[in-house]
Amino acid sequence: MIRKRGTISMLDDGLKVSFSGYLPLRDVVFNALREAILKGDLKPGERLMEKQLAEKMGVSRTPIREAIRKLELEGLVVMVPRKGAQVAEITEKDVRDVLEVRAALEELAVKLACAKISDHEVKQLKEAINEFEEARRKGDLETLVQLDIRFHDIIFKSTANDKLEQIINNLREQMFRYRLAYLRNESYHDKITDEHKDIAEALVEKDVERACRTAKQHIQNQEKAVINMMHEEQGQ
Repeated sequence: MIRKRGTISMLDDGLKVSFSGYLPLRDVVFNALREAILKGDLKPGERLMEKQLAEKMGVSRTPIREAIRKLELEGLVVMVPRKGAQVAEITEKDVRDVLEVRAALEELAVKLACAKISDHEVKQLKEAINEFEEARRKGDLETLVQLDIRFHDIIFKSTANDKLEQIINNLREQMFRYRLAYLRNESYHDKITDEHKDIAEALVEKDVERACRTAKQHIQNQEKAVINMMHEEQGQ
């Protein structure tokens, strides 16, 4: 059976699936649940009950079961004895591990970009910064996330290093949860904007030392902020 690509949103009366683009039903359900987890609509520790999800999404339990199995392989879902499937908790170690790797990759990317970035790519960086500021004024979180991704993707693309791009893309989904958590807090938006501007200026000036230092600090600040938010939520 072929259905369309699904997205999911949390409503008071349950889960809603919308469709666009043809995909097998199992992939529709998988993509929808995956997006809900990454965006935080399905919370860490929340149980995934096959029957309830099937009823809310208007599908049978089979694609739900298949989706949960795939999500477990990705590390987004864990199976707990006597409780069943639940959304994987985000631990402080998870945050540190992923963002330490990202900091190293970002540092390498700006180092290479200092020698290779084109005028057109510099223009794209500045446009992304301006659009980020506009999205801030509108309070448009979804656009903020996409523009943050775009800013960093421009830098990685400018390195002309396909392997480096491949590695960062492999980490993209793991980073998304932390990027979203960081950007949800408006108090960090000024800092993020200033750091993006500092990175762009260093690239324009071909200042490798400044670019590397600023890029690394940019990710380290995200790591500290996300961990602090985790501690606040846990009442520590």
